[in-house]
Amino acid sequence: MSLEWFDRVSGELQDHLKSICEKYDRNGSMIVERGSKHPRIEFYTELEDDERDYFSSLFFDPYNEEFYMESFDPDLGQISKVILSDIEDIIDAVHESFHNYLEEDEDDDDNDDLYDPDGENSDIYEIDVDWETPEVTAYIQDNEVEVTYQFGIVQETGDGVLKRINRIRTADDDLIKDETNFIFSKEEASTIIAMIASHMDSLSEME
Repeated sequence: MSLEWFDRVSGELQDHLKSICEKYDRNGSMIVERGSKHPRIEFYTELEDDERDYFSSLFFDPYNEEFYMESFDPDLGQISKVILSDIEDIIDAVHESFHNYLEEDEDDDDNDDLYDPDGENSDIYEIDVDWETPEVTAYIQDNEVEVTYQFGIVQETGDGVLKRINRIRTADDDLIKDETNFIFSKEEASTIIAMIASHMDSLSEME
C-alpha cells in the first residue's frame, strides 16, 4: 500500500484549486486527511466568522491506488462512486464540483457534484451499504413534518453512513421528501460525538 500517488495529486491540486477559485473570484481551500482507511481531500470555501462551506470530497483507495468521488442518488436509493483514472479527470471533477457549488449558491438548485469528464476514463457503479438500523424517528409534528435517521456501514470501506430523511406534507396534501447522506470514518465518529455532546445545552429545540 503506497500513498505516493495520493501525495503527488494532493500537491498538484493545491495549485489548480487556487487558479480555479481565482477564476470565479472566490477563496477556495483544501484539507488533506491521510489518517483514515481511505485518505481523502476535502474542498471548501471560507465564509464569514472563519466558517467553512464544503463543496466536494475526493477519496483515495490505497489498495487499488485510485481516486474516486461519492454521491447518493435518492431515486435509486444507492450511493454512487465515480472512479477518476488520471490527474486530468481529477482536476476536471474538482473544477465541475466547484462550478456546481457556485450554481447552487446562486440559484439554490440541486446539482450533482459528481462529474464524468469524457465518459470514457471514468467508471460509475453503486456502493453497497449494510443498514444496521431501521429508520428512527427523531422529530415529528402534527403529521406534517417528520425527520428520521438511519445508520449503515459501507461494505467496501467500513465507513459509516448516516441517512437523514425529511418528510413534509404540504397544505395540498403533497408529500415532499428530502434525503441526505453523511459518510464518515471511525476516527471521525468519536470526534463528531464529542463535539455534539459538549454543545447539547446550546442547541434549541425544533419548533
